[in-house]
Parts: sequence; structure tokens; C-alpha cells
Amino acid sequence: MFEAEDVREWRGHNVVDHERHKIGALDAVYVDTATDQPAFATVTVGLPTRHRLVFVSLGGATVGPGYLKVAYDKKRVKEAPSIGTDGELLAEDEKTVFAHYEFAYRTGAGGERRLARR
Repeated sequence: MFEAEDVREWRGHNVVDHERHKIGALDAVYVDTATDQPAFATVTVGLPTRHRLVFVSLGGATVGPGYLKVAYDKKRVKEAPSIGTDGELLAEDEKTVFAHYEFAYRTGAGGERRLARR
């Protein structure tokens, strides 16, 4: 796994699935606010005139020269919750991102958000 501080260096690099099929380009990384560790990334997908950002879990992700390989297949990632390229993940939508990858979702003790964009 790469460190959260290195995220800016990876923006725009290819994101590939476990079989190395290209999914899209890395846009941003979201860290878990409880641990400050990378948890999800957004990937730019879609047609040139209709781009969107889909969320992918970074669990089991590895980096290679010029790419980030995720542990999920391309179809599952492309079916993940998404936002517009100029949008933001709303607090009430975080739960659906976790659910898509079958992860338990809990807010902080004071109801704090679970994900923060880097």
C-alpha cells in the first residue's frame, strides 16, 4: 500500500483491476478519519463527454510502475457509487460506498464522517 502523503504523485495514473484490465485514472484518495489510512479512491471513468468518479476500496491494492492495481474486477468498480467530476461525497452517501464493497459502516462517536478526501 502507498502512503497517504504520496497521493498527489499518483493522480492521473491508471487504475487496473486484479487481472490488469484498465478501469480508469486515479482522481483522489479518501482516508479513514479514524486511522488516517487510505481507504477508498475515486477513479475517473466514462465517455469523454460524460465522465464520473467511481469509488473503489484500496484494501489489497498495490502499486506498480505508473499504475495502481485494486483487488476488485472492473465491472464491480464501474457499478460502484459515483459522483460527478466536480462533485463531492456527501456524508449521508458514505454508507452506500461501504455497502457496495460489503464493509461495515460506523460513524465516529460524535457522528463524525468516516472518509476525508486527500
